[in-house]
Amino acid sequence: MDTEAQHTERDRSSDPEERSRSVLFRRRFGLTGLACAVFLLLLSHFVLQPFQIPSGSMEPTLRIGDRVLVNKLAYRFGSEPGRGDVIVFDGTGSFVREAPEGNPVAGLLHGAAAALGLAEPADTDFVKRVVGVGGDRVKCCDKGGRVEVNGVPVAEGYLYPGDVPSQVPFDIVVPHGTLWVMGDHRSHSRDSRDHLGSPGGGMVPVDRVIGRADWIGWPFGRWSEVRPTGAFRGVPEAGAAGGGHG
Repeated sequence: MDTEAQHTERDRSSDPEERSRSVLFRRRFGLTGLACAVFLLLLSHFVLQPFQIPSGSMEPTLRIGDRVLVNKLAYRFGSEPGRGDVIVFDGTGSFVREAPEGNPVAGLLHGAAAALGLAEPADTDFVKRVVGVGGDRVKCCDKGGRVEVNGVPVAEGYLYPGDVPSQVPFDIVVPHGTLWVMGDHRSHSRDSRDHLGSPGGGMVPVDRVIGRADWIGWPFGRWSEVRPTGAFRGVPEAGAAGGGHG
């Protein structure tokens, strides 16, 4: 009986129709997986990109290992980043001189993984909060130790507990078409303040902004909106107050 069962099993596995069905299933499964991957990459490229937080520079708002969902349509139709927005941007030419050279195939694979939130972002990508927009005068610090924008002190309730707004004094006017950005964990953030002496003066060109970080998507226990801040509500437009330009 055992011999007959083995022959029967061999006969089934060698059945051409059965093999054809198995090959067809594998092909369909592979094509479906490929189509899903292409769809996710297109979605990530044009609409909503996962971005893995690589450092603690944005704590407590964003923690190391968080995956934020970057809204790439936020600034696509004429609107521009506003004060208080948490943005992801390409720092080439502002925070880093140029993209580091490397293996192009490895770079392509890493880029695809980063686009799906499965790997840390490229060394040229950063996440920071917009503190000043084109035309703003941003100064630190006033007598109360606060950042001033256009002469108005800003109550930055999003800062890391115990942090001061800045240990580095500065007084700058943001050129039009650029942004002044800072991390929420100021003592652990390399941001516009650290590039004051670099070409561009630490300013990030608006056209280098990838999108706005609108949601924390992972881990599940952290799923939430990256809430807008009202800290800049009382700040006048540049030139509307005596502190606008100096």
